[in-house]
Amino acid sequence: MFVRRVATTLPRVRAAPFHSTSRNLVQKGDAIPNLDVLVENSPGNKINLAKEIKGKAVIVGTPAAFSPACSSTHVPGYINHPKLKEAGQVFVISVNDPFVTQAWGVSLDPQGKSGVRFLGDPTGKFTEALDLSFDSAAIFGNNRSKRYALLVEDGKVKEAFVEPDNTGVNVSAAEKVLG
Repeated sequence: MFVRRVATTLPRVRAAPFHSTSRNLVQKGDAIPNLDVLVENSPGNKINLAKEIKGKAVIVGTPAAFSPACSSTHVPGYINHPKLKEAGQVFVISVNDPFVTQAWGVSLDPQGKSGVRFLGDPTGKFTEALDLSFDSAAIFGNNRSKRYALLVEDGKVKEAFVEPDNTGVNVSAAEKVLG
């Protein structure tokens, strides 16, 4: 009996890797987004971090001003850290309006002695440019920022600390970021 083998070529299907969260756009070496969308204290006081940062800086991203973890551990960890002054400029960013972030800054650092600046990202455009937004409609009613910290030098990300679950306080905690 003669058996004829037929070669068939099936298209190779590549399996997409499974990730619980999408890849973070912000990576070591990335430039800070050149956007005039952040605000400090009032809607008219636009801050562009790409132009504002000179030398070393830390950008701390939070899901929401006045939320429990942000107000009790994450941001106070930076304000009270002994190496804060060595970190350079420090900015706390939240997807909130400038009035909320200003009031939050006053509540956490009443005398403003730490030098930490609180910025609102009311449209979330800065957060989106870093690819660090997530759907938090069930908690906050809209998209918010993942919890993160970026070490920045001369306008470029030197190191990124992004919470894998979006909101936990672990890898982005001051003691891990500042040492």
